[in-house]
Amino acid sequence: MSSPLSEGPRPTDALGTPLLTRRQRMLLAFASLLVTLTLWWLASASGWVDKILLPSPRDVVAALQSSIADGSLLKNVIASLRRVLEGFAVAFVVAVPLGIAMGVSRIVYGLADPLLELLRPIPPIAVIPLAILWFGIDELSKVFIIAYGAFFPILVNTLAGFREVDRVQVRAAQALGANRMHVFRDVVLRSAFPFMIVGARLGMSMAFIVLVAAELIASSAGLGFMISDARYNFRTDQIFLGMACIGALGFALNALLLRVERSLLKWKTS
Repeated sequence: MSSPLSEGPRPTDALGTPLLTRRQRMLLAFASLLVTLTLWWLASASGWVDKILLPSPRDVVAALQSSIADGSLLKNVIASLRRVLEGFAVAFVVAVPLGIAMGVSRIVYGLADPLLELLRPIPPIAVIPLAILWFGIDELSKVFIIAYGAFFPILVNTLAGFREVDRVQVRAAQALGANRMHVFRDVVLRSAFPFMIVGARLGMSMAFIVLVAAELIASSAGLGFMISDARYNFRTDQIFLGMACIGALGFALNALLLRVERSLLKWKTS
C-alpha cells in the first residue's frame, strides 16, 4: 500500500489553497443538484407558488416524456443545436484569424480596432431587424445573429492572449536562435491558445444566449421556439423543459471544449 508521501504534494490554487479532488467535486455537484430539486419540489408541492408559475419537477418530467413520445423534443433540439454550431463555427473561423492578425500587426490592429469597438457594445438583439432585411427569415438570418453574438468574446480573448505573452520567453527563444516564425509558432501562439479556448467557451455560451432571440424570427422548430410557443399557451412545464435542454446542451458543449483544451494543452500545468 502506497503512503501519502508517495502521492506527491496536493495541487493548490494561486493562493495556496488545496484544490478539490474529482470525487469531492462530483459529491458537491450532486449535493447542489439534490438540494435545488428538493427546494423546488417543496415550493411546488406545498402550494407556496402557483403551479402555473412554478410547475413541479414531476410536471416537467411528464412534459419531457410527452415531448419525446411525439418526437417534438428531438426535432427542436436538433434544430437549435445545428444553428448554434453553425453560428459558432462562423464566429470562430472569422474571429480567431482576425484576432491573430490584430495581435501580430499594429497596422491591422489600428485599422480594425476602432470599428470593432464601435460594434461590440451593440447587442445581438438590436441586429435582428437588420438580419431580416439582409437575409430574410430563413436559417441564414438566425445563423448570422448567433455568429454576431459569439464573435466578440472569441476575438477579445484571442487579443488578450497575445497581450499576455511572457516577453522573457520570447527573448529566451530568440537567444537560442529561433527565428521570427519559430517564436510565433512555439512561443506566442502556444501562450495565446489557452485564451482562445476561454474565448471559445464564452462564445459558445453567448451563442446559446442569442439562440432564443434568433429563433423568434419566424421559426417553426427549435428550443427558443418551443419556449416562446409555451409562453403563449401558459405551459410553464414546457418552458422549464426548454430551459433545461438549453442548459444541458451548453453544459455538454462546454465539457467538450474543456476536453479539447486538456488534449491540446498537455504541456500546460494546472
